[in-house]
Amino acid sequence: MNKKSILSDKILIENYQKGDKKMISLLVEKWHIPFCKLAFWIVKDADIAKDVAQESWTIILKKLPTLKESEKFKSWAISIVNRKAIDFIRAKNREHLKLEKLYFESEKAALISEKIEDNSLHKKLLKSIEKLSTEHQMVVRLFYKESYSLKEISDILKISVGTTKSRLFHARERLKTILKDINYER
Repeated sequence: MNKKSILSDKILIENYQKGDKKMISLLVEKWHIPFCKLAFWIVKDADIAKDVAQESWTIILKKLPTLKESEKFKSWAISIVNRKAIDFIRAKNREHLKLEKLYFESEKAALISEKIEDNSLHKKLLKSIEKLSTEHQMVVRLFYKESYSLKEISDILKISVGTTKSRLFHARERLKTILKDINYER
């Protein structure tokens, strides 16, 4: 995690809590687009993602004056956006939705670092990730694409570090099996 980013959030929040209301606009300016992107990844609709981000800001701004650990703002706020987006999906399709049907945003997923041999392998990998459960997709995305630590992922998803490790392990194992089944072995 970027220390400058944490320090910056910490300073903005602490100054806001001390009465400097201008700090909110700086915080919103910094985080609104990342929150919209996260919501879009879950709801798959840009307008709805903006609404989810806005509703999340309402909650964040309401609770921000009492936030005790300002350096944890990022994971705290992302968990709120994540829950709001999932709540929207559940409300929209309460009877028909299974979280396993949420699709991984293929165009923006950069799971394999610089060692992707060709576009075909990349497409196979993205298709394989889509076959994972939502829980596994989320852990894989946060770990590989967003570069969060296991601890940060556990904070965001409100699960233990052990559960995070387990989900990441099982996601990798499942990906190995899927890729082996499509005749790709590394």
